[in-house]
Amino acid sequence: MQKLLSANIQFLKGVGPANATKLAKLGIFTVGQLLEHYPRRYEDRSKLKLIAELTDGLHEAFRAIVINTGELKSHRGFKIIKIAVRDSSGVAQLTWFNQSYIKNKYQPGMELIIFGKIQRRQGVIEINKPDVEVVTESNQGGGQIVPVYPATEDIPQWQLRTLIQQALHRFADSAATEQAETLPDGIIAGHNLMNRRQALSCIHFPSTMEDLAAARRRLVFEELYLLQCGLAYLKQKTKQNFTGVKHSPDGELVAKIYKNLPFTLTGDQAQTLREIKADMEDTTPMQRMVQGDVGSGKTVIAAIALAKTVENGYQGAMMAPTEILAEQHYHTLAKLLAPQGIRLAVLTGKLTRRVRDELLQQIQEGIIDIVVGTHALIQDDVEFKHLGLVVTDEQHRFGVRQRARLEAKGKQPDVLIMTATPIPRTMALTVYGDLDVSVIRELPPGRIPIATFSRSNDRRNKIYAFAVDQIRAGRQIYVVCPLVEESEKIETQSAVKLYNELSTTCLSNIPCGLLHGKMKSQEKDAVMEAFAKGEIKALIATTVIEVGVNVPNATVMVIEGAERFGLAQLHQLRGRVGRGRHKSYCILLSDSTSEETMERLKIMTEVNDGFILAEKDLLLRGPGQFFGTHQHGMPDFKIADIVRDTDILLEARRAAQQTVCSPKYLDKVWQSLQNWYGEKFSMIFCR
Repeated sequence: MQKLLSANIQFLKGVGPANATKLAKLGIFTVGQLLEHYPRRYEDRSKLKLIAELTDGLHEAFRAIVINTGELKSHRGFKIIKIAVRDSSGVAQLTWFNQSYIKNKYQPGMELIIFGKIQRRQGVIEINKPDVEVVTESNQGGGQIVPVYPATEDIPQWQLRTLIQQALHRFADSAATEQAETLPDGIIAGHNLMNRRQALSCIHFPSTMEDLAAARRRLVFEELYLLQCGLAYLKQKTKQNFTGVKHSPDGELVAKIYKNLPFTLTGDQAQTLREIKADMEDTTPMQRMVQGDVGSGKTVIAAIALAKTVENGYQGAMMAPTEILAEQHYHTLAKLLAPQGIRLAVLTGKLTRRVRDELLQQIQEGIIDIVVGTHALIQDDVEFKHLGLVVTDEQHRFGVRQRARLEAKGKQPDVLIMTATPIPRTMALTVYGDLDVSVIRELPPGRIPIATFSRSNDRRNKIYAFAVDQIRAGRQIYVVCPLVEESEKIETQSAVKLYNELSTTCLSNIPCGLLHGKMKSQEKDAVMEAFAKGEIKALIATTVIEVGVNVPNATVMVIEGAERFGLAQLHQLRGRVGRGRHKSYCILLSDSTSEETMERLKIMTEVNDGFILAEKDLLLRGPGQFFGTHQHGMPDFKIADIVRDTDILLEARRAAQQTVCSPKYLDKVWQSLQNWYGEKFSMIFCR
């Protein structure tokens, strides 16, 4: 059976090289991938309407006969293809733009099933770019729940349905169908699930909506259960199979660090430290993630943990995603730790060969206690004498393999992962199910809430006039250019253009600086140093300032094109101000009239809590955009939706934890995991 599922798609009748190429565009190369190409929606054609009954503004289906076809040219040069159709109750018009082939595809007399958004204009019913299917003897289209798939123009819906029906028929006829079952019998029975063959049949061609719901529940459970089994096994393996560094209880050095802190730890900080210390004093290697909102004091937690490993005779390493952030952490840690004799160094790509070689020698000999750096830390020639603790900051900027390479510099060191992007609970359970999690929600006392406003561009001059007033009062401002697309080159061009515009208009006679990712390290450092010293009053930048930049005198953050950012990123940017004793402001500039954008910006003006924003961001944008799951080595879900399927996720997680503790199911699950994740299996579950 597994051979059938892994068979090349050309195994199916009607799929030659040409159609195989078309299916490849949909990511379909095997029969199994075809069966897991799930519908994106369904049309209940048992409820086809008459044309006269169609409702304006709704997506509805009806059946009609082609009367005539025609093509017009708009005054802008567009080709408008119109097809008139009728049934016993009236006439409707189907419209396409610049698709001339359509008028030859649907000829007068053909009977069609049509689905689309209904528009009534001056008594005429029109449907733009409808889904259309020709009625044939084998496809009468009545009394069915019909699947509609993600598709391309090259592969029509009817062809996908035909191929999937053929694959299901082969699947059902196989004498070894049970071999394709991914779940143990006890799990299927215990959770009242369909078997896999039945679920695949019903997800594609359900007889009732109840069958569809049951099939979807089975396939969602399967996807989440297998992932949770892998993560639970990984966590258990780390605890049982590896002996790590056993740190002693706090001694004199850590006590001095505490005593010299210029503030009192918050309750959440103190609790997080207790959890970290308990992990470090155990023989099991620590694998802990600390979630903390912008400004919650995660770096102080890392500093104390690093001091603890140094006190025990080990070295510490802290990896940050950018040189700016690495330098920032180095200076913060040095201020807290260097007075107690702890030797620190920063390792980035900008060091000269001579300086770098000297530093690598000192790290290898154990002369340096703590190294802060960028990706430069994971280069092959970086060797530690005794690495006891690895800290990764802004972990979602690094892939699984990058983090693993740093951990491999020691012998099962303790691992502390930090993020200032609050992660919703469902995302944490899914992507970080192998980690223990600590949360810092409290902000240090005295932090003044940032006043956030959403404004359209017709207020732009007034906003910059306000920013200039703040500068004249002795403050500084940030201006973030819009994220045009995921291209550093284009984003850089936007930043340069915005800098040239503002420095010669609204911010003329104001010392302005420009910062973007394409600048050389020395240039970036010079600009940031000048801004930190107050020599630059207005910093025009890309999202390179999103994390780690700490200038307490900056009180205004203007975000141009705010509609192009998600809530999590807007919150990160807003967190660059509000770090001092002065009232701070974040102004979101956007002319977008999109309901989703307006809702997102409205939420920003009302909510300052990053954890609440993260939950709302996940609801609005979905897990795929929250941050790229490919960074973690996790594949996209085929059918599960961790926002919609929270209850199934929690049920699957409980079942997975029981499975890992009860070895009788493990062989079956392990084989399913290997088949399910393919080449990504070892990267995710064998680290």
